[in-house]
Amino acid sequence: MTHPDTLPLATDPAQHPAVFAAAFNSGDPDALARVYEPGAVFVPGPGRAVYGPELARASAEFQGLGLPITVRPRHTYVADDLALLIVDWSIDGTAPDGAPVHLTGTATDVARRGPDGRWRYVIDNPFGTA
Repeated sequence: MTHPDTLPLATDPAQHPAVFAAAFNSGDPDALARVYEPGAVFVPGPGRAVYGPELARASAEFQGLGLPITVRPRHTYVADDLALLIVDWSIDGTAPDGAPVHLTGTATDVARRGPDGRWRYVIDNPFGTA
């Protein structure tokens, strides 16, 4: 398991999806939590936004599949300290219970540059086009 402090956050918003994928694929919930701002929103399914501890639980469900996520950034639009990230992603494989998993989506995410110059998600909407 990766120690959450060993995974550097992105200074370039276009690199934030790769940082997210590395944190997700580490299997470490603390590493994954670092890619979000406090108060961030996660949309685990169309029309359902979660915050705080519920965000951590919803993220843990995806991470708990034990399968890697693949991300393919499509567009990055930056205005000052905000970035809109359009990212194709997929999770494929076999879940711990033996069930086949095939999840895909096109995320519409918003990241913000913090005072430390690092980017973190404010809104993580993996099924953004649904």
